[in-house]
Amino acid sequence: MVPKPSFAQMDHLSHMMATTKSVTCVGNGLDCANAATPFFSGDGKLWLAWTAGGAVALAQSLDSGKTFSQPKILAEHGKSLDVGADARPQIQADQVGNVFLAYSFFKDTSWNAQINTLHSSDGGKTFSTPKSLVNDGASQRFPYAVMRPDGSIFIAWIDKSLVAQAKAAGNQRLGGSIAYSFSRDGGNTFAPEKIANESSCECCRIGVSSDPQGGIAIVYRAIFPGGIRDHATQIIFPENASKVERVSQDEWKTDACPHHGPTIAVSSSRKMHVAWFTQGAARSGVFYVNSSNQGKTYSKPSRIGSPDANVSRPYLLAFGRSVWLVWKEFDGQKTSVFLKQSTDDGVTWSKPSLLSSTTGYSDHPLLINDGTKIYLSWLTREDGYQLIPLNSTP
Repeated sequence: MVPKPSFAQMDHLSHMMATTKSVTCVGNGLDCANAATPFFSGDGKLWLAWTAGGAVALAQSLDSGKTFSQPKILAEHGKSLDVGADARPQIQADQVGNVFLAYSFFKDTSWNAQINTLHSSDGGKTFSTPKSLVNDGASQRFPYAVMRPDGSIFIAWIDKSLVAQAKAAGNQRLGGSIAYSFSRDGGNTFAPEKIANESSCECCRIGVSSDPQGGIAIVYRAIFPGGIRDHATQIIFPENASKVERVSQDEWKTDACPHHGPTIAVSSSRKMHVAWFTQGAARSGVFYVNSSNQGKTYSKPSRIGSPDANVSRPYLLAFGRSVWLVWKEFDGQKTSVFLKQSTDDGVTWSKPSLLSSTTGYSDHPLLINDGTKIYLSWLTREDGYQLIPLNSTP
């Protein structure tokens, strides 16, 4: 059996590998990128945003990632750019020329960050000057943006304004909060931010998925009474957010930063599919559940991946009632991406199949669809950016 380092060790090694590679790979091109985020606009164009060499860059492809346009460098922050394990730029685009990006950078050496947004109204030919999403001095980090069917943009992030307020009053407050906002002009402006949950982990990405009835489903690592950092879901509308629903009783009591956020996908039946990593007293590893009642109750957690490997970075996508799940496994020598698919809304699943492997640094595996096909989006230092077609959508 392959020896299993703790996830904190594995994540640290991954981050150190990325740092070492970024030193030897000079430049802000895609070949030096540490994280790349894809988005298919309604006209079939693939947009790709990435971070490399302290810069945020953007390019587009008309042939599903085989070739890309000349990259545009949209922002440069050097070593202060947030390239942590769960950090990545966000990109959304519509069919009338609006292109929106968000990313974060550190304002100081205490991991206090600022989320900047950029907007284009001419199909990406020109962009606005980067500006802060939130106009206060607290830390905001890990943005996640998604475009709703009506063209509005939802964005959620980890917000530490309540932590800053508590500190100013001489009190201590753990973690951060889950904040969100909506834009109705393609990301040029956003409504005043709201807080969905006042207590969350401060260093893990948020999972987001559109709900067929117009809401946005989110999943995140919450902080429950007693310092328990287990996962929670909510459904958010522009008017309000639903109550916090606990995904599972993992009982992970820790004050450390896992740097390992969850993922969520909502099918056409409104069934919520969730996957996450935990090192709780009740269970440890990567797990999957689903809910048929908008998170009020969840199925029994089932383990993802081989018990003989380090399993990490699950990612879900739903299209109709078909659900795709990918994750990474490290066997001591190479990192591989595996896939399972369900065609009956998570009732049954195919056996895991190997999609790709690498022995060097790799980004998280992502899933994306262009309305016809599902793709694995994966960036590795050895093979570059890969957009691998999986199969046709139902």
